[in-house]
Amino acid sequence: MTKNRNKQWLRRGAAAMVLTAVLGVTAAPVALAAPGTVTQSVAARGTLVAIAPLDVLSRSQVVEALTAGGIDAGTVRHGVSAYRLTYATVDPKGRPTTATGLLVLPRGGPSRLDLVSDTHGTTVYRDSAPTGAPGDNRLTPYLHAAAGRAVAAPDYLGLGAGPGSHPYMDTRSAVTATVDMLRAARTAGDRLGRSVTRDVYATGFSQGGQVAMALGRELSRGRDGFRLRALAPMAGPYDLIGNELPGVTDGRIEPHTAVFYLSYFLTSQNKLRPLYQDPAEVFRAPYAQLVEGLFDGSHPESEIVQSLPASPEEALTPEWLANVRDPHGALRAVAVANSDACEWQPAVPVRIYTASGDRDVPIGNATACAASLARHGAHAQVVDQGAEVDHYGTALRSAPQVVRWFDQVGS
Repeated sequence: MTKNRNKQWLRRGAAAMVLTAVLGVTAAPVALAAPGTVTQSVAARGTLVAIAPLDVLSRSQVVEALTAGGIDAGTVRHGVSAYRLTYATVDPKGRPTTATGLLVLPRGGPSRLDLVSDTHGTTVYRDSAPTGAPGDNRLTPYLHAAAGRAVAAPDYLGLGAGPGSHPYMDTRSAVTATVDMLRAARTAGDRLGRSVTRDVYATGFSQGGQVAMALGRELSRGRDGFRLRALAPMAGPYDLIGNELPGVTDGRIEPHTAVFYLSYFLTSQNKLRPLYQDPAEVFRAPYAQLVEGLFDGSHPESEIVQSLPASPEEALTPEWLANVRDPHGALRAVAVANSDACEWQPAVPVRIYTASGDRDVPIGNATACAASLARHGAHAQVVDQGAEVDHYGTALRSAPQVVRWFDQVGS
C-alpha cells in the first residue's frame, strides 16, 4: 500500500473508532415501512420504502467526532439524528430497483429545513457507504446537518444495502439515484416531523464532486421539483478524457493509486458497455484472474490496494497501456460520455474546491470544469487548498468552508 493511502486509512480508522466510541451500540435498524408500500416493480422513482434509525449524537458528540476526523467543528450548532432510507429508483438500464442512503437531521434548528445533497467519494466496499459502519463516511453529512440543514447522502446503486454491483463513474445512474434520494428524504422528513424544503445545496467529494456537478445540471432543468441554490463540489474528476485518464500514466496521479482507480473504472464500466471480452486482454497475469473479484463490493479498499501492482505498467497489457495513454474506441466513448458534468450554465453561485497537491484527482480537473462553465456563460470560483494538501485533505479542509459559504448564500 502506498504511503499516501496508509495515511488516509489511518485517519479514516481514527474517525471510525471515535464514532463507534461516541455512539456505543448503534441504534437497531428497525425499519419503519411506508404505509401501503407498493411493490418495487411498480414503485415510482423516489418512493420511500423504509426508514431505519441509525445514530443520535449530541452537539458535543458531533464536535468530538469531527475533531477526531480532522475537520473544523466551528460550525456545529446542533446534535444530529441519522437514518437509513430505502427507496425506489432505477438501474443504469432504467429498470426498477432500490437503493439506500443516509438522511441526517439536526436536533433543533429551523422549523423548515433546506436540503444538502452530499455525494460521497470513491467507495468499493459496501459497508463503507454512508449507511454502513460508522466512520468517515458520515462525517461531512453530520457536519452539514449540525449547521442546521437536512442532509441526503446517497449510498449510490450497489453500495450500502442496495442490490447488484456499483456502476462506478456512471454519471447518469449516479444522478438518478441521487435525485430519487432527495425525493425520499423529503418524504422521510415529513414522516419524522421535520419539514424539508425544495431548496437544495449540492456538494460532494471526489466521485461525489463529479456527481454534484451533474446533479446541479439535472436540477437546473426544473423537472424534478427542486430549487438548486448553490454548488460546491470538492476534488471531482470532471474531465476524464482531458485530465484524469492522462494523469494515470503521466505521473500526475500517484501510480499505485492510479492502478486502483483505473481497475475499478474498467471493470465497472465493462458491465455496462463492452470494453473487453476477457480481463486478460486488459490486465497482465496474475492480476487478470483477480481484478474483477476484488471489486465485487465485499473487499475493503485496503485489501484491494495490497493486491494490486504498484504501477499501471505492471497492471496493464501493452495494448491497453497504449489505449489509456491515447484513448480510442470504446474506452474513449465511455470517458467522453462521463466528462460532460460541467457542460452547462449554472444560474446559481458555484465554488469548485481542489488542491494543487492532490495526486488522486489532479487540479486540472477543476480548472477544466471552470473553463467549461465559462464557455457556457457562468463564472465559478476555483478554491485551491494548496500544494501541501492531498486528495483526502482537500475534503477535510474544504467541507467546513462549504458549510460557511452555504450559510452566506442562504442568508
